[in-house]
Amino acid sequence: MNTNRRAFLRTAGVTMTLPLLESFGAPSAIESPKRMIAVCQDLSFIPKLFFPKTAGKGYETSAYLDKINRHREDFTVFSGLSHPGVDGGHRADKSFLTGAPHPGRTSFRNTISLDQVMANEVGHQTRFRSLSLAVNEAKSLSFTQAGVQIPTIRNASSLYKKMFLQGDQKEMEKQLTRLQRKGSILDLVMGQTSDLNKRVTSSDRERIDQFQTAVRSLEQRLVEARAWEKKPRPQVSEEMPDYPDDKKQFFEMIRMMYDMSRLAFQTDSTRVITLFLGGVVTPGVIFDDGRSSGDYHNISHHGKDEEKLKRLQEIEMVQMQMLSELLDELKGVEESGGSLLDQTMVLYGSHMGDANIHNNKNLPVILAGGGFKHGQHLAFNSDNNAPLANLYVSMLENMGINKSKFASSTGTLTGLS
Repeated sequence: MNTNRRAFLRTAGVTMTLPLLESFGAPSAIESPKRMIAVCQDLSFIPKLFFPKTAGKGYETSAYLDKINRHREDFTVFSGLSHPGVDGGHRADKSFLTGAPHPGRTSFRNTISLDQVMANEVGHQTRFRSLSLAVNEAKSLSFTQAGVQIPTIRNASSLYKKMFLQGDQKEMEKQLTRLQRKGSILDLVMGQTSDLNKRVTSSDRERIDQFQTAVRSLEQRLVEARAWEKKPRPQVSEEMPDYPDDKKQFFEMIRMMYDMSRLAFQTDSTRVITLFLGGVVTPGVIFDDGRSSGDYHNISHHGKDEEKLKRLQEIEMVQMQMLSELLDELKGVEESGGSLLDQTMVLYGSHMGDANIHNNKNLPVILAGGGFKHGQHLAFNSDNNAPLANLYVSMLENMGINKSKFASSTGTLTGLS
């Protein structure tokens, strides 16, 4: 049966394209897209409570992993991974997804982050190329090709509005005008820098080239934004979250950001998300029973004080429980060929191995979902760490992006496929 789909609704001067149907030779199910969310916990975890004592499939779970143990077959825990040359304690957060060395030096220049490599490949297929999110902190995990930080969204209510609330026609026209104006400014800037290129040193030309690369990237985003601005936003049954103002409501903020991330994937608003959990600026954490932990950053530098360790363990236990809830949510959404978790890589970890001593080695890292071979503890050398970037290459391949090299990688990570 040879039927043109466009012929079905060619009436009254309107042409609409029907969805692909099995009767016309379409596959019975559209393959679900690959996705990735990377979550960085600012103040790491108490190592002895995070890492298992044994390796392999039959590893003995740790106190923290016990909180997500019901998902054991859906995640892999790693030990002995880090970024070579990445130091600087807290300042290593900017290198968590880039692997760029020595982030604490004044001469530091960042490179493109893992999520933006992905966004450059798949971002044009969704309304948002990627979403850079943060809780209690303006810091971002996302960096462009030129190493420029991508600003974060720090309010779940604002994110909800951005994704799902459609403005009226007048507001839409204003937004399109703003986008056009920005485009004109970028055209002018590109022209000026191209002219300047002829009159400067080779070192300056390199800097200008980096700047132009960033401008071209922004131009492409503006083109994509104009196209999507005219398309209706998805409708969801969930109401807009009432995001708290009190920074001590740390857990509630995280839960809301996890909910919004799941909705973003479920509605295919984006396929790439980063989320930075800013513990350093969190003045204290309020537990569900109303108790407050005291200053989060201060107790992370516990100096082996038993009282501080006890309060820190409580905070970290809740965060692991919330990770389990996120995995529950992703598993609960059915898609073609499985669940949302089956198609979503959940990278969860920290840029510090031990916040108490500002150590950037042996990073706590978990990878869940995405269709990998899970249910194991992959243990690498705790003194001579394997490059975390090897895991990132494996994740890029899982996304369908052929990259033999990323940052300090020496190949893919063994044991995942």
